[in-house]
Amino acid sequence: MTNIPISILELVTVVDGGTFSTAISNTVEVAKNAEYLGYKRIWMAEHHNMEYIASSATSVLIGHVAGKTNSIRVGSGGIMLPNHSPLVIAEQFGTLESIYPNRIDLGLGRAPGSDQLTAMALRRNQETAHNFPEDIRQLQTYFSDNNRDAKVRAFPGEGLDIPIWILGSSTDSAYLAAEMGLPYAFASHFAPAQFRAAIKIYRNNFKPSDILEKPYVMACVNILAADTDEEANELLKSLISLFVGIITNKRKPLKQVVKLPEVYQIPEVRQAVNNMLACTFFGSKETLKKNLSVFIEETEVNELMIASHIFDLDAKLKSFSILHEALSVN
Repeated sequence: MTNIPISILELVTVVDGGTFSTAISNTVEVAKNAEYLGYKRIWMAEHHNMEYIASSATSVLIGHVAGKTNSIRVGSGGIMLPNHSPLVIAEQFGTLESIYPNRIDLGLGRAPGSDQLTAMALRRNQETAHNFPEDIRQLQTYFSDNNRDAKVRAFPGEGLDIPIWILGSSTDSAYLAAEMGLPYAFASHFAPAQFRAAIKIYRNNFKPSDILEKPYVMACVNILAADTDEEANELLKSLISLFVGIITNKRKPLKQVVKLPEVYQIPEVRQAVNNMLACTFFGSKETLKKNLSVFIEETEVNELMIASHIFDLDAKLKSFSILHEALSVN
């Protein structure tokens, strides 16, 4: 088994009966546990106007989680850059890096992380999504030592080495990440359809940069680990129910599911869910070891990032422990 770095993506999801406060405290527990197990990083994603997701103020959360841990890298998966001025993000992440040196990652996405109406409420203007490449270059300029003679500078931020990642859920950003010579993280945990095409484009078009000599691919996948395959299959029902809610636009808090929703029996809904589950792995340690070995060998990814939509915190922490054992070199 190839021993590759494993990391965690946290959406700071509110579970049934929980609150935003408990969702945030649970995320801290996940981070502490991940640090103890030797996971490389934990990222949080920017989402807006979503009743059961508590990660809208992503930079604030990153600071909170970094302050409750000691060594694990903490970052954004991602900051949806069109929602923000590059200067503000440079200042926020410059501040985070100043407080927690060599621990902060800045993953950047092009999507709004919300519906279009919310995107309009967030954005400076509606053209910002088209400025994504230029906004990234502006961010790099603010972090650069070479910006010291400019009229607008980022303090804190200037001169700091904050790793920038390009995030993607389609092939668009693969070209950009390759052109800029930046590491590339793909959201195959919810949009796996173009994953293999995107990483092929990224690798084939990659241009070495001062930051990266060769391509670096991180795949985000869903993993639900338990003592037995049967237990993991029960956990999968919660994820299926969550995806049904996304597809039918009837979102509910994450909860234990005994019986799958009736609407899941509709062929179109079932097919849409199955498409979203293409990069989802569930089972016992032995099952995960076998299936992930194949996935890692086939895709040659450099790092795995794990999304685990498990309603019970103890079961979630146990899942990360079992995964760690499954991916450890014998």
